Amino acid sequence: MSDSITPSPRLAEKIEVSIQLDSDLVDQLHHLSSDPSRIIETAIKQWLRGEREQDDELSRTFRRNPPVPPRGEWND
Repeated sequence: MSDSITPSPRLAEKIEVSIQLDSDLVDQLHHLSSDPSRIIETAIKQWLRGEREQDDELSRTFRRNPPVPPRGEWND
C-alpha cells in the first residue's frame, strides 16, 4: 500500500515575480537565509494578515526625564 500526500493546489501553485531590490538589502537577506525569496514571501504573508512583531529592544521609547516620585517616596 502506498500512501502519497498531495499538497493542496493552492499551496503547490507558485508564481515567479521579478522585483528590483537594493543590493545592500539583498546582502542582508543572504546573511539571514540562503533562500531570500522565502523571507520575502513570509514577510508579505505576515503583512497581509496584519501581523507585526516588533522588537521591543529596538523600538522601545526612551523617556529622557522620568517622572519624579512624590515627596517622601525617595529610597534614601
